[in-house]
Amino acid sequence: MKGISFASERITNVTDVPKDLKEFKPCNRSLWKNSSSKNWDDWVWQLKHRITDLSQIRDSVDWLKLEEPFNVSIRNTRLKFAVTPYFFCLIDPMNPNCPIKKQVIPSTHESKFSPQEFDDPCNEQKYSPVSNLVHRYPDRVLLLVTNQCATYCRFCTRSRMVSHGRHVNDLSLQIEYIRKNKNIRDVLISGGDPLILSDTRLDQILSQIRRIKHVEILRIGTRVPIFLPQRITTNLCNVLKAYHPIYINVHINHPNELTLESKLALEKLADAGVPLGSQTVLLKGINDDPQIMMALVHKLLICRVKPYYLYHCDFVKGSSHFRSNIETGINIINQLRGFTTGFGVPEFVIDFPGGGGKVIIGSNKSLIIKNKTLETENYEHKKVYCPI
Repeated sequence: MKGISFASERITNVTDVPKDLKEFKPCNRSLWKNSSSKNWDDWVWQLKHRITDLSQIRDSVDWLKLEEPFNVSIRNTRLKFAVTPYFFCLIDPMNPNCPIKKQVIPSTHESKFSPQEFDDPCNEQKYSPVSNLVHRYPDRVLLLVTNQCATYCRFCTRSRMVSHGRHVNDLSLQIEYIRKNKNIRDVLISGGDPLILSDTRLDQILSQIRRIKHVEILRIGTRVPIFLPQRITTNLCNVLKAYHPIYINVHINHPNELTLESKLALEKLADAGVPLGSQTVLLKGINDDPQIMMALVHKLLICRVKPYYLYHCDFVKGSSHFRSNIETGINIINQLRGFTTGFGVPEFVIDFPGGGGKVIIGSNKSLIIKNKTLETENYEHKKVYCPI
């Protein structure tokens, strides 16, 4: 049995962070230079022209010719492949370890399953009283309104369902469940990504929930400002403004994802009065480095986004190559704390396998490691366990 170790080396000067990580650069759309600006700035056009087969552009991208792409057949992956033209253009063609490419281009590693990995690592099905609704915590529910995303992260927790279905057109059972359960004061709308729905459909969903008197706040989980910043239109912001208090948590993993375009999209949401938080996943070889995380949290704050959670990568099948170790996550947070703005330091959390729920790691003094397993207590004071 042993405790968690903590970092001895600390960042003492933010200027140590490489300059290129701190900059907000515009997207270089050279592969689509013949497309009109009107089309490029149209979110519907971006969705219709997503890359779903790398052979579409292989002749135009040198690294695809060399890597074939990562020696994997896209058709054989569990999670479908799709990337918006905008986000594909953020891939650095000169960097074989580009953190953007690693997140969205399929890899042979996805076919390797660890015994510690599951189709449903957070056991959402167990807490799903009706389809597309998860009631894990007493006062809040997760409402899944679509199985589609603008772009698919290769480490997606819901890869068992995301990309393989369609939007959920009938939410009557889910709305009725929320209406009947008066302890529910907080509804998190997710999927898939709810912001790829039309303004009309979003308005319908939000209005139905807002009419339930005991629901106090609405939340939306999205990656759209990063994958598809063109979607954040004035009309969308007006729809959201009608249903305050409404909060948005954006999934942002690397400072290079924060471009001039995504900054503008996030600022539009903030100007609409929507509080923004970031949920970042700790990813091996992508952001498991204190300087990268320092650059990320600083850029988030400039965009008026509160760094909220740093997640240990969930134990979904085929994700082991993305998973850093728990001590790395703890040490990154400790190296940020005191050396940058306090509210710019996220909480490091593990969503414990099997449905144990989220547990904040680091400030928790009851952490024990034995037999290569982390043991602690969740909010219900039940012992929960996580492989390390």
